[in-house]
Amino acid sequence: MATRTDGRSPAPHVADNHDLIRVHGARVNNLKDVSVEIPKRRLTVFTGVSGSGKSSLVFSTIAAESQRMINETYSAFLQGFMPTLARPEVDVLEGLTTAIIVDQQRMGADPRSTVGTATDANAMLRILFSRLGKPHIGPPSAYSFNTASVRASGGITVERGAAKTRTVKAAFHRTGGMCTRCEGRGSVSDIDLTQLYDDSKSLAEGAFTIPGWKSDSQWTVQVYAQSGFVDPDKPIREYTKKELRAFLYGEPVKVKVNGVNLTYEGLIPKIQKSFLSKDKEALQPHIRAFVERAVTFTTCPECDGTRLSEGARSSKIGRISIADACAMQISDLATWVSSLDEPSVAPLLAALRHTLDSFVQIGLGYLSLDRPAGTLSGGESQRVKMIRHLGSSLTDVTYVFDEPTIGLHPHDIQRMNDLLLRLRDKGNTVLVVEHKPETIAIADHVVDLGPGAGTEGGAVCFEGSVEGLRKSSTVTGRHFDDRAAVKDSVRKPTGALEIRGASLHNLRNVDVDIPLGVLTVLTGVAGSGKSSLVHGSIPAGENVVSVDQSPIKGSRRSNPATYTGLLDPIRKAFAKANDVKPALFSANSEGACPTCNGAGVIYTDLGMMAGTTTVCEDCEGKRFDASVLEYHFGGRDISEVLAMSVAEAEEFFGTGEASTPAAHRILGRLADVGLGYLTLGQPLTTLSGGERQRLKLATHMAEKGGVYVLDEPTAGLHLADVQQLLGLLDRLVDSGKSVIVVEHHQAVMAHADWIIDLGPGAGHDGGRIVFEGTPADLVADRSTLTGEHLAAYVKA
Repeated sequence: MATRTDGRSPAPHVADNHDLIRVHGARVNNLKDVSVEIPKRRLTVFTGVSGSGKSSLVFSTIAAESQRMINETYSAFLQGFMPTLARPEVDVLEGLTTAIIVDQQRMGADPRSTVGTATDANAMLRILFSRLGKPHIGPPSAYSFNTASVRASGGITVERGAAKTRTVKAAFHRTGGMCTRCEGRGSVSDIDLTQLYDDSKSLAEGAFTIPGWKSDSQWTVQVYAQSGFVDPDKPIREYTKKELRAFLYGEPVKVKVNGVNLTYEGLIPKIQKSFLSKDKEALQPHIRAFVERAVTFTTCPECDGTRLSEGARSSKIGRISIADACAMQISDLATWVSSLDEPSVAPLLAALRHTLDSFVQIGLGYLSLDRPAGTLSGGESQRVKMIRHLGSSLTDVTYVFDEPTIGLHPHDIQRMNDLLLRLRDKGNTVLVVEHKPETIAIADHVVDLGPGAGTEGGAVCFEGSVEGLRKSSTVTGRHFDDRAAVKDSVRKPTGALEIRGASLHNLRNVDVDIPLGVLTVLTGVAGSGKSSLVHGSIPAGENVVSVDQSPIKGSRRSNPATYTGLLDPIRKAFAKANDVKPALFSANSEGACPTCNGAGVIYTDLGMMAGTTTVCEDCEGKRFDASVLEYHFGGRDISEVLAMSVAEAEEFFGTGEASTPAAHRILGRLADVGLGYLTLGQPLTTLSGGERQRLKLATHMAEKGGVYVLDEPTAGLHLADVQQLLGLLDRLVDSGKSVIVVEHHQAVMAHADWIIDLGPGAGHDGGRIVFEGTPADLVADRSTLTGEHLAAYVKA
């Protein structure tokens, strides 16, 4: 720092006064006029029970306004191509800096997207092989499985001056690395025609058995029936060879159906485009079940699953092709790249080494670049997104993280903490939404929201240091140092689920007996093989109910009532009581307000500017036509019922004239998972990650099964909510169910009857059973990483 001539330090500069992010009067979602001052260039953790308003404050207010203001610096032309963001409902937002959001949104589930294509690693590898690969086969595109080889030649017309034209010959050639057999997907499909249609029926009789294809109204079906290529009144089994070929494999051609021009295409290519071009896990459950029945996926015999053409596989650096490099565990690939020494590509090698080392550093060294992006968990996706920021030279940036420790073993949390502190120490503001006490403990500043969830939350309960939080009387403060004790006695198993020779992904011919009738916890570091064992090796059947980490889907028209199926018995009860059709009591069907089409709001698109949303004046936001609201059940209309909380509705439908057992059962399950405060009509888009996880769990509890497999059910749960989850798991086991949980939370491990620990490391260093026994035995043994951390937890 420069000194004055009199030896005293210079007076503070006016620019140094802007050291706070000031939020005043935030009212997004459930926030109640929240005002906070967040220090810049510090690590601030936001905590509170699930649904208390953390994400509303951090993501929907601070980060959203930062992004909106940056977008406004671009020209109106460019803004027309950008997502339009409305200004958050807040009085004052000062001191914002550029926000970089690293959330848990899963990467695109496109079947062509891999870990390598989602980062810069594949692009750099392609350039590397195009420079050093022997034999040389072409530019980087020749090594891309998403680029097809194209050849074209012919005459082109060139216009020069007034009416001077001439035709010249031209040729175009592009070398791509796509396997022509599987078109870069790595697998080929075989379709079972018996699952597509009943060949004893004609199209007019409803031969199609594909979900959603109805003969009487579906446009797709009408295209086939009125195309002229087949007789709609003839059973399919009686088609001639020519008719069957046109029906199954016909090329796209324009046809006129009821005076409308539509495209006719053979059934097989139509199915491939409609269902198989999308990631199977991203499909709706009933569509996914159809695809699993009708389609058999096998590894492409031509490229052996590498997705690459023969030419791309033949070009090698030493003995390694780009297919071999992408199939390597990233930690091994980083070692191989470090061994390369070629001055002509030195900058490229340095950049590639940095990217691969970042994977290892962030705890993802067990992945491979050819791993489909859609198979990554939310935590893995978030860490992959972090990679590009680790070596960034940017300072005075606001980094926003959404529970970065999700999916991490206690052993890996310290590594994540170090990364967050490194970002802060470079002069950045780091905002973290988090529940884990290990990460809250490293914060410079803590903001605790609550006191409850939903309408009972949305206020700042505490703001200050970690020590101040510990001494506070907030829910987080009271539970901050909670430690679960190991059970004195454990349940005795009633049988065993035998797994023999499990070898999916990195599993090494694992033989294990998972006890039934008890609470079993599978644990181990991230990438040790837990999910591969439970989701890939436990035989699926009617007796197994699996609840994985895939996000629930739904638009702003979806709500807890529609998602759980609760609205069906409610609609039927209203219809029966008033002797009308059930469809009247759906805002997405006949009962919708005609002005807003059942949305409750009128949306006005303003082009490049953020659209405006105003409450519908006709229905006053109730979403239903006025005539529908005249029908009552138990003294309430349908809009009043949807405005109830789960707890209120459980009481309403439980007794008296409104007693509806089917609805009451569903509401009971929602209350069991701690969602009693949610309103039935609250849009799913406003729910937090933890609330969505529990909503999904409540829905699956309705399925009939003897074995429940839960993948990290504590994700997004506050310390106080974990105790409620343990009570739910106990009730499931005590009711005769077998519960198998993949989990990292030490409280769940300590509460287990039996623990199976996989490891000892991740990737090819894992895939083995390193411990089986009771939690007490694991604590006493301390032979594994999990044992060490569990022992430290229960004795802390």
